[in-house]
Amino acid sequence: QVQLVESGGGLVQPGGSLRLSCAASGSIFVIRAMGWYRQAPGKERELVAYISNGGSTNYADSVKGRFTISRDNAKRTVYLQMNSLTPEDTAAYYCNVNGGLRDYWGQGTQVTVSS
Repeated sequence: QVQLVESGGGLVQPGGSLRLSCAASGSIFVIRAMGWYRQAPGKERELVAYISNGGSTNYADSVKGRFTISRDNAKRTVYLQMNSLTPEDTAAYYCNVNGGLRDYWGQGTQVTVSS
């Protein structure tokens, strides 16, 4: 069984920062790309950022220059550093890990940007 445990969400004021973490555990023997998605109320889930097992990254246009994705392969953990947050970043954020044969999803962590 595979578990993805996310942490780091919360309430932050506009212009603030948060760092999300997602740690993979259990019977996952291969980890390829790792990424973050988000879903705001009434909207479809969208890709925020992903990072390959070689370290290549890709970002949604809306977060370029503000968010940074990174990973620690030894800890099987992916991070998302979010700076200069705006109310438009408010959403549930989901971790995604590609385990070779299938994708795994975290349970989601809420990020709310509000004054």
